[in-house]
Amino acid sequence: MLVYLRLIRESFSFAITALNNNRLRTFLSLLGVTVGIFSIIAVLAAVDSLDRSIRENLEGIDTNTIYIMNISFGPTDVPKWKRDNFDPISYDDYNFVRKNMSDIEASAYSIFGLRETVRYQAETLGSVNIAAVTHGIYNIERLKLGQGRFYTELESEKGAPVVVIGYRLAENLFGNAEPLGKEIRIFGRKLRVIGVLEKYGDAIGDSPDDTVYLPVNFVRGIRNTGKTGYPTAIVIKPKANVDIDAFEGILTQKFRIHRGVKAGDINDFFLSKLSGFVNLIDSIITSMNVIGWMLSGFSLLVGGFGIANIMFVSVKERTNIIGIQKSLGAKNKFILFQFLFEAIILALLGGLVGLALVWLITVASSFAMDDFKFVLSFTNIIIGVGISSLIGLVSGVIPALSASRLDPVEAIRTGM
Repeated sequence: MLVYLRLIRESFSFAITALNNNRLRTFLSLLGVTVGIFSIIAVLAAVDSLDRSIRENLEGIDTNTIYIMNISFGPTDVPKWKRDNFDPISYDDYNFVRKNMSDIEASAYSIFGLRETVRYQAETLGSVNIAAVTHGIYNIERLKLGQGRFYTELESEKGAPVVVIGYRLAENLFGNAEPLGKEIRIFGRKLRVIGVLEKYGDAIGDSPDDTVYLPVNFVRGIRNTGKTGYPTAIVIKPKANVDIDAFEGILTQKFRIHRGVKAGDINDFFLSKLSGFVNLIDSIITSMNVIGWMLSGFSLLVGGFGIANIMFVSVKERTNIIGIQKSLGAKNKFILFQFLFEAIILALLGGLVGLALVWLITVASSFAMDDFKFVLSFTNIIIGVGISSLIGLVSGVIPALSASRLDPVEAIRTGM
């Protein structure tokens, strides 16, 4: 064990000497490893951070949540001309579902795509996301209130002029003033603030911090939801431990009968589960990782050739020393390991510089973006170190083999 520790120490010493004696050459050779490790780990860190942010945003929502819409979440075999003729999901459809389907924990009817100007006295906020939705959304999305309350089912049914607003909206509209009980204007109408959500932070799409929640029946008389109007949806959260496939089958059959779809005809609606959206996100993240690996692989290939070049030059420069070591009894494996360790150490130096650059960027980005945290995980650090070591091992094996096979007499004579 002591012999190998000494070997590692001497290899590290030789590597540092190579860096000092040939700084420009070493810098250019290690640049490929540095750029490659930086690219791979930066992509992995960015994708991990994005994945973490998405999952935090979806943390309170059951992935079995079902959306009934006349448009599809993703690709579909239904031709566009048929989809364009599908009737929008109506409030009557929503009432049918909640009255005729069992095993529903919560359901909601929503108009989405609304963006309006919100005013309070002299303060005006443009293009604010408006979530016109029934009371059930409170349980489906597990909304967290910082102040006040959410509107009741009765207020939802009557279309009462009340709103619940996001944390950032409350700050921008009211500053340090108490928001509860204040009246704001949306659609040119007055609505009373009855609740303020907790701070959520930035999210994919519109954050709850920048969203206004108000009863859907308040909006139905103001904005068109027909074929040429805003899209609508029924959101259903099944009870826990329900057989989701059986539930979906029953829901489809009952909704077909309700909508008058004839036997043999295709559905004039789409049932989409949130789990399908999560799977889509997972596939996108996987694709991003693969693309990152592919692009970074070229830099690693260049870096590997650079390390091999350094090692071949190092073998040539130390031929005399190798001959002396072997004449004094050094075994071939000692010479082999010496150069292998040196190659790995050189590659690690390049990799560590790449990791350091990624860490600096994550720190700077997290500081600049308060609501989105870039994270360099321990797993990604291990991946970076492992790839660097592997590049060093692969790049150094041929030069190390050539050094270990040198004839001691010829090596000493060549070096003289």
